[in-house]
Amino acid sequence: MGRLNGKRAEAQEQGLKVNVAILGAGRIACKMADTLVRMAGDPRYAELVAPYAVAARDAGRAADFAHRYGFEVSYGSYDELLADPKVDLVYIATPHALHAEQGIACLRAGKNILVEKSFTANTAQAERLLDVAHETGLLCAEAIWTRYMPSRALVADLIKSGAIGEVQAATANLCYPTTNKPRMIDPAMAGGALLDVGVYPLNFFDMALGADTSERSISSIETSMVPYETGVDATDSIALHYDDGVMATATSSMMCASDRSGAIWGTKGYMVCQNVNDIEGIDLYDIDHHLTRHVDVPEQLTGYEYEVASTANAILDGKGECEEMPHADTLRIMRLMDRIRGIWGLKYPFE
Repeated sequence: MGRLNGKRAEAQEQGLKVNVAILGAGRIACKMADTLVRMAGDPRYAELVAPYAVAARDAGRAADFAHRYGFEVSYGSYDELLADPKVDLVYIATPHALHAEQGIACLRAGKNILVEKSFTANTAQAERLLDVAHETGLLCAEAIWTRYMPSRALVADLIKSGAIGEVQAATANLCYPTTNKPRMIDPAMAGGALLDVGVYPLNFFDMALGADTSERSISSIETSMVPYETGVDATDSIALHYDDGVMATATSSMMCASDRSGAIWGTKGYMVCQNVNDIEGIDLYDIDHHLTRHVDVPEQLTGYEYEVASTANAILDGKGECEEMPHADTLRIMRLMDRIRGIWGLKYPFE
């Protein structure tokens, strides 16, 4: 279990913080590094986590990254990072297809892991990774930030309040033009829109419509996609039919921009969430389309701090998963995406 051993009181008495290392030095790694630095300077998190190390396949790139963000150490190989006894938590910030192999290596080396979404490329990989997590007793969590944000509870509470009546349907979209990124168009890296942006509308539905609490389950799916020239999915349309008659429709694409909105429609009105990838505000309308209420979302550092804090606290409490995104939820979303790809007939080269 490393330095912390799941003993919060003992760790606090010794002044120990959760030392976080980043595996990978790409764009998403930069966002996490910025978050960790901000957390280290914020009294709410300063005694909880510390930005510590980064590893990349190129030593020079790792050193530049560490210098830019003030990390204590850098490594030119992942093995060097895993050999460092001071590393408590590894944030895996590499392409989807590499998550399972790298996550297993981290766990075998005694490191807790926070794995960037999509958790893995498919369910089989996810199950292998979670099997090792259970064997080692270490924490393994998926870093899909919307699951950890305060906006999640705001949406749920508004629905439970009956402000829009009984929920009957929902819609969400998330599209960014990202074909300039090699990993996004590479089948070997599990590229495509679904695992990168489509996963957000699916998680939005899972949370907002209660599938994560077994209130309803998906009975059927209607879906289609437009392939990119490399064979990965470029633009996706997904309709989820739930067992109680509720329907949710999602659109995602790596070819264009969209308004990124998520809406939940009820018998007395509806709510619109601005940006399902990072909800910025929630507007409630009555049945006559009059705006009845606007709900602000709390100011945040970057939005990533919530998943980091949850993971760090879980480590100190000796837990193997985070309550905001337990393993069961990760597996349900992975199985759903496998099911969708199965309808498309889309397989990655390694499957």
